Amino acid sequence: MTSVTPMAATSHAMAKVRRGSTRMRPGYPRRVSTSPPAEAPARILSINARHAGRRLDAYLALRFSDWSRAAFTRWVKEGLVRSDQRALKPSSILREGEVLRITIPGIAPTGEAPPLPPVLFEDEDLVIVDKPAGLLMHSAGQKWAYGLVGIARDARPDATIDLAHRLDRDTSGVVVITKTWDANRWMKESFQERRVTKVYNALVRGVPPWDEERCDAPLGPARDSGVELRRGPNPDGDSASTSFRVLQRIGTGLSGYALVECLPLTGRTHQIRAHLEALGYPILGDKLYGQPDDVFLEHLRIGPTERVRAAIGFPRHCLHARALTFPLPRTGVATLVEAPLPADMQAVLDGQPPRWEAGEDVMATQEEADGDA
Repeated sequence: MTSVTPMAATSHAMAKVRRGSTRMRPGYPRRVSTSPPAEAPARILSINARHAGRRLDAYLALRFSDWSRAAFTRWVKEGLVRSDQRALKPSSILREGEVLRITIPGIAPTGEAPPLPPVLFEDEDLVIVDKPAGLLMHSAGQKWAYGLVGIARDARPDATIDLAHRLDRDTSGVVVITKTWDANRWMKESFQERRVTKVYNALVRGVPPWDEERCDAPLGPARDSGVELRRGPNPDGDSASTSFRVLQRIGTGLSGYALVECLPLTGRTHQIRAHLEALGYPILGDKLYGQPDDVFLEHLRIGPTERVRAAIGFPRHCLHARALTFPLPRTGVATLVEAPLPADMQAVLDGQPPRWEAGEDVMATQEEADGDA
């Protein structure tokens, strides 16, 4: 097996809630340039089969529901939504495979893109990076935020960049990006067929009395929660198994913390987070698990109030994708890639009390519910 050690970088979903809501529709600029410069940064949307056949203005109002259909009608007429194939009208019917370029302020990119995260491994098929907490995989929200896949496409313009798997926004660590279609197919099949071994590190609230533990609770919609995104032990759920091992203890009892190695044996949504909560040791900083619904909803609706910060205790959930072992696409050689523990988690292990100060909310409430993290 090939072992890869970290090397220097080569270059530097809103949660659904079972509740009624009042839709806010912000206004739009009175005057917007009708002829954006060719180099204006654009948000790219590719139309798939599910959205083909819809009116353009109706689709945009559905996709970006913070704005009204009337606003999109105006913006289309002003040239702020363009197609690579044709001139557009608000009533244009979308075509499968069509690419839309959106330059609407607030929806389109603003500011300079962040650099590609530190590269841990790269060959002709893959570029594997150490994703920092807070970085989205895709720019999927209502308002613009740079995503890892777009950053990688800018950094490797000659490659056919795509993701082989995903991590939640708050989760840091190893992410595999593919550079060819063949490599993407190989890696996705490897994940699906369990030929990839994933190891996570989690910093949990409370000190487990056990050194090793395994949770085999099936996971489905959490039965005691009104938050649709939340998963929990459910006899009607999907089978799920995770092995845990305590690596380091800080303090004692429920007032302490522990660094726990997590080995997911299945790949259910939020599996590690839900299983640790079920064992009584939720992840430090998790806004969704280990908290009453009202704390999560207060953060979702209002933001990081003093009560929310005190209850959650850290700006992001302390979960880190530490290592991946996988077969290389061209040779099948088993390869290990590891990412060092991030500084914020290491500081707690070094004795710094965890806290969430006012103004430190760098994480959005948007979740990317995909995979076991």
